[in-house]
Amino acid sequence: MAKELNFKQDLTACYGQPVAENPTQVMIEAAYRHHGLDWRYLTIEVAPQDLRDAVRGARAMGFRGFNCTIPHKVAVIEHLDGLGESASLMGAVNCVVRRGDQLIGENTDGKGFVKSLRELVDPTGKHVVMFGAGGAARAIGVEVALAGATKITLINRSATRGEQLAQLLADRVKVDVKFVRWDQTYKIPEDADILINATSIGLYPDVTARLNFDVNTLRPGMVVADVIPNPPRTLLVQDAIARQCKVIDGLGMLVNQGIIGVEYWTAATTGTQISPDASVMRKALEDVFRE
Repeated sequence: MAKELNFKQDLTACYGQPVAENPTQVMIEAAYRHHGLDWRYLTIEVAPQDLRDAVRGARAMGFRGFNCTIPHKVAVIEHLDGLGESASLMGAVNCVVRRGDQLIGENTDGKGFVKSLRELVDPTGKHVVMFGAGGAARAIGVEVALAGATKITLINRSATRGEQLAQLLADRVKVDVKFVRWDQTYKIPEDADILINATSIGLYPDVTARLNFDVNTLRPGMVVADVIPNPPRTLLVQDAIARQCKVIDGLGMLVNQGIIGVEYWTAATTGTQISPDASVMRKALEDVFRE
């Protein structure tokens, strides 16, 4: 009797530009192998003008879902069938999930970040200083406020984007928020508890790029977080370690948001949610970046 064979693999992906330096594929496929899923995760370069067609392609080819990174986290919304609660609240999508015949936008960035943050500090009552006002900053700002942070200071070069995000946070999550135009070397306030880089400064290949702030205003014990996953030891991370800060590198957030994404995709596909092993995913990333 002939053996039944199935050569079809379920597809997931990451859309971005530039995207070649994004290591998400490494950890997601490690999770798929570990949990016996015959799935693939593709890293795909998508230019802004091609995003509509790329989403249509994912729909036509039956992708189980895909991640969006720079510069698509906001622009992708108009091409989807709907938004989950988190994405609707913050106006940014980093994870698209196929639910039936619909593509629904979710956001796992902020939740993944807060999960990493809680490993070091309870954000309740804390003052957060955050550089950036893009998609990642939106997600993180909303989620740290929902997690209990009482004050957020936003630092951004574009006044328009910074003021828009400040207004969004004030209106939707009722947090005390202050916007500061980033047009000179920034000094971290003495009452700041948590410093977050939510920009792309320091991302490969621009590994020598530095945030324009006074590193001497970093204090021992302060929590410093960088969302940059490649390289994990950015100049900000190195400076923070040298000044005895508590540090969250970009791999922590990447792993935790990846876990949530796989949970979304597997639950929507099979009805059974699979929660990937974080240690397997982290090790896969560390193996790639080990010198």
